[in-house]
Amino acid sequence: MSAQRLLVGFLLAAVCLGAITVPWLFHLMLLVIGLASLYELNRLCEIKGTPLEYPVAVVAVAAYIVLASLDLLHKWEGVLLAATTLTAFVIGMYGEQQGYFARTAYTVLATLYIGKLLTYFVFIRSIPETGLVWTFFAGVVISLTDISGMLVGTMIGRHQLTRISPKKTVEGSLGALLIVTGLGALASMWPAMHLMWWQGAVMAATTCVAAQAGDLTESALKRDAGVKDTGDAISGHGGVLDRFDSYLFGGTAFFAMLHVVGAVAIR
Repeated sequence: MSAQRLLVGFLLAAVCLGAITVPWLFHLMLLVIGLASLYELNRLCEIKGTPLEYPVAVVAVAAYIVLASLDLLHKWEGVLLAATTLTAFVIGMYGEQQGYFARTAYTVLATLYIGKLLTYFVFIRSIPETGLVWTFFAGVVISLTDISGMLVGTMIGRHQLTRISPKKTVEGSLGALLIVTGLGALASMWPAMHLMWWQGAVMAATTCVAAQAGDLTESALKRDAGVKDTGDAISGHGGVLDRFDSYLFGGTAFFAMLHVVGAVAIR
């Protein structure tokens, strides 16, 4: 791991953790991450020869995050998804006929993959009293999953986890799971978490597995397009989607586990 990569990583973490303390700033950061990730995903689709109906996807991703921030998504999500699908079909008719259906399908999928999944961080942050602490916890768990998996894999990794991402190892994956699960159990002892030790451990373990799945999913998208990175927006880390891929699945799993373990009531 280069010094530049470490420095940029720490600076990025400081900015993100700082933004969490101010709800509107956190929501704005999610919007920027979402639109930047969408831009890079569209680039992958263009390389494959089937670009998104990009303006439709931009509006839809932004709408998902804005509506969630205003606590209106539960009322308007059905309308938003239907409007996105219909608009993509209609606008797509005025483009190339070859790949028409694929462009529409990719547009809806991109909206859900980036826009919908990012809203779960909005939901976590919006939980009364404990939202700030849990958002910090989710961010640390996902970040530590990436870091510990890489470090353990570098030190003792011998067996390839999957051909999708050749540098990832079974040892790194399991090492990250053990470290993050232990962190979850220890963190639950902090009174502000309002969790029992087993709740913290289960939530951290599930989030860790989901974060790794998110990373591998994005790797599969890059392999399909034949590229190493989705972009070069973040020095030493590749593109925005490269850096935040694990957060898309990880944040979703964390929010789900808050309900599964009984930490918050289902609305």
